[in-house]
Amino acid sequence: MLGVNASLTSITIPTPVRTALIIFLAEKCLAQIYEEKQPLHSLKDKTLFITGASRGIGLAIALRAARDGANIAIVAKTTLPAKNLPGTIYTAAEEIIAAGGRALPIECDVRSEEQVKRAVEICVSHFGGIDILINNASAIRLSNVEHITMKEFDLMHQINARGTFLCSKYCLPHLKKSSCGKILMMSPPLSMRPRWFESSTAYAMAKYGMSLVVLGLAEELREYKIAVNALWPRSSIATAAVQNVLGGEAMMERSRTAEIMSDAAYVILTASHEVTGGFLIDEDVLRQRGVTDEELLKYAFVKGTKNEDLVPDFFLDYESRL
Repeated sequence: MLGVNASLTSITIPTPVRTALIIFLAEKCLAQIYEEKQPLHSLKDKTLFITGASRGIGLAIALRAARDGANIAIVAKTTLPAKNLPGTIYTAAEEIIAAGGRALPIECDVRSEEQVKRAVEICVSHFGGIDILINNASAIRLSNVEHITMKEFDLMHQINARGTFLCSKYCLPHLKKSSCGKILMMSPPLSMRPRWFESSTAYAMAKYGMSLVVLGLAEELREYKIAVNALWPRSSIATAAVQNVLGGEAMMERSRTAEIMSDAAYVILTASHEVTGGFLIDEDVLRQRGVTDEELLKYAFVKGTKNEDLVPDFFLDYESRL
């Protein structure tokens, strides 16, 4: 059986052992994707409820599913364009329709229980159900404990951990009715290494909160054959967060496009329900699919950027694989 056993979270297990076990289980999960007896199926006519889908990784996943003819609920706050945040739920809908999908823009702040409940109800009323939940919405503020404000702390926890929990909770009754229920979080492999906490404790807590939902739900929903996994990038991804918050143009030039995440997500979403409890890395998923180093170059945000020149993402304890 796949999935990370609850005992891995015990503080009695040394950190190197814990990390090795999580990597081992992730690799088993990856291997099982490609040992399926049945071929990968299409997302045609499947309904995806995607948070933060007005731009970036969420939109890229939506567009990949749209090429199959999927139904996409675009669940996000942005209804009007902003100077530094291109894209709205309405422009995303236009792109999804152009790509071959059906789109439903829903204005929703995932911090609000009432808005999430309403968004789920609108999606189910319009499309008839929910097959896949993508918990992509996230907030980031890299600062140490002394300098971060509690407003920033609360924002990250309300969107990242609480928002993920909230959307999962209200989508669950509908996922249980689906023949192919799946949940995918954009969150990192769990690690207790101090290096990921020392300069940005609040952000690490918020992102690991999302991953803890994966850990719990994968086991809770196993009997219902609902697969729950996490996906995280090996390198930085060229998104508005990188451009505006993290590293500007210099970091963008050493990043990959969001399409590497959408292609990896597609592999996971079209795999068996037995592929569950995995903390998967985009590059590793695609390599297991047969993608070569040379083929990975197409994902570079700046054409010609070598794989080894990319900026590694946070929370990866096995960076040597990059």
